[in-house]
Amino acid sequence: MNGDPAASRETGNREPASAPPRVAFVAGEISGDILGAAIVRALRERVPGVRCYGIAGPRMSAAGCEAIESIDALSVMGLAEVLRELPRLLRLRRSLVERLLHERPDLVVGIDAPDFNLGLERRLRAAGLRTVHVVSPTVWAWRAGRVKTIAQAVERVLCLFPFEPHWYADHGVAADYIGHPLADEIDADTDAPAARRELGLPSDGPLLTVMPGSRGSEIRYLAPVFAQAAADLHRVVPALRVVTPVAKPALHAGIERAIAAHAPSLPWTLVDGESRACMRAGDAVLLASGTATLECLLTRRPMVVAYRGSPLTAFLMLRLGLLKSRHVSLPNLLCAEPVVPELLQSAATPLALAGELLSLLREPQMRERQLLAFDAVRASLRCNAGERAAAILDELLRTA
Repeated sequence: MNGDPAASRETGNREPASAPPRVAFVAGEISGDILGAAIVRALRERVPGVRCYGIAGPRMSAAGCEAIESIDALSVMGLAEVLRELPRLLRLRRSLVERLLHERPDLVVGIDAPDFNLGLERRLRAAGLRTVHVVSPTVWAWRAGRVKTIAQAVERVLCLFPFEPHWYADHGVAADYIGHPLADEIDADTDAPAARRELGLPSDGPLLTVMPGSRGSEIRYLAPVFAQAAADLHRVVPALRVVTPVAKPALHAGIERAIAAHAPSLPWTLVDGESRACMRAGDAVLLASGTATLECLLTRRPMVVAYRGSPLTAFLMLRLGLLKSRHVSLPNLLCAEPVVPELLQSAATPLALAGELLSLLREPQMRERQLLAFDAVRASLRCNAGERAAAILDELLRTA
């Protein structure tokens, strides 16, 4: 093994062992882009000359990852919604398998998007490639049987939350806790007046931040309900103003239609991006369940969480018992006790949402209870996740 350095590695189309290593990333969603960027940046510092490429978003590209496909290709959520996109996703996965088997990178790193990535990783690992999955699927909450697929698909799982490696250890899967990059990235500054000045909003008076989601399907199901809830709250709190950060230009029209139909008299400002500034500016936040709830926790803003999907998604998740966890929002899963109101599907009515928001605006003890719990979670997640993940990937590259 000490003769020809290439003899200890697979041949095929790989470059010689002395060449800089190649790491293929396959990231899904905005959250995957944020995490992927932190990992790529740290890995390039640790491993000079490493080539990072794959399905990447703008943050990953800026960090030095060559995008062979946009991250938007995997931005699909909801069981029924995925079914509509399934043929396209299967074609994409087939072409990606063919490309990576031809190029044979030193590591393949899937970031989130488990329904896409686990199948990809399983095929690649069976063909002799080394695979890692970053961001544990919520196997501890629903579809626990997926752990068998994970064990076949990857040699390591890099987990964002501290309780996850213990769960995997009980199922014989190697897993490491890396912390969450958002905890490293987000400053816990809660200067609401400064955030309002930054956004050009009035400095005084109650302000509600409304975030119905970053996908078209979420806007379709949640924006009308959120607009009605804000209008109901406005009737009780006449001085109320509302701000909404719009994740993508394509979502503007759907949000504007919901406001015009259900809250035409409510002073409502739409902002392109700037989600964290909008969170900081608000006295309370109404938002869709997802990664944004963790951002809200880390910015120390009181919140109410809701979610609505298609009737088919609701039936599969709730009626057929696929959901095993009592809670779906990340704050409630991470806090020592659930402190955030969650309203799902038919329970997410405008009246119920407005009632929970009114309590947050008028009852300081409810706000403080949330914020104290959020501070403890923030401390546990702040671990320099990108550097931790890069150190593990570097270790794997060295043992190739």
